[in-house]
Amino acid sequence: MSAPPAIICIGRNYAEHAAELGNEVLDNMIVFFKNPGCLCGPTDTIRIPAICQHPEPQVDFEGELAVLISRDARDVPKERALEYVGGYAVANDVSARWWQKHGSGGQYCRGKSFDTFCPISKFVPVEDVPNPHALQLKTWVNDQLVQSASTGTMIFPIAEMISELSRGMTIAAGTILLTGTPAGVGAGREPKLFLKDGDCVEVEISGVGRLSNPVVEEA
Repeated sequence: MSAPPAIICIGRNYAEHAAELGNEVLDNMIVFFKNPGCLCGPTDTIRIPAICQHPEPQVDFEGELAVLISRDARDVPKERALEYVGGYAVANDVSARWWQKHGSGGQYCRGKSFDTFCPISKFVPVEDVPNPHALQLKTWVNDQLVQSASTGTMIFPIAEMISELSRGMTIAAGTILLTGTPAGVGAGREPKLFLKDGDCVEVEISGVGRLSNPVVEEA
């Protein structure tokens, strides 16, 4: 799979997800980037590098709706923003929590960007998804349902994301936008549910597609 110009991500875009991690919902979007080189396919193996196995188990799952930007977008008004969408896909924003929170000076990028940390499905055209805010997102770990929510519960809808992100900044054609994850992630559970060798993570979004990725810990 060829790397996109950028992978732009929105954090805390579902109120229940923010709450499960003890975070407040902010008035402005939390924006971060994933390394485009972390992209992998819908059945590829998620490989946990040794650097993410210490000082503690930490690799988490985040099922998300992905949006493909079809043409360069800058200063796009909200009412026209969906005209810049070329398709939708299922993504897993795999996250190394220690690196996200502690290992990189409070910056998310490295904890989100290790190789294979962004499985993604084939994009389906916009005409096949009449309402991207009326989709059911579900995630399973080893057949256990761990996430289930409607994309209609996003705090910032897709048109608002595109309009805001494009203010003064060109979003290049081919950029992938990850729209946030709902509640149910491993870091929000007690006991924690982090990925380990031999696991299988599946994410499905109704009318869009499905991921099924085995997990391997690298020596």
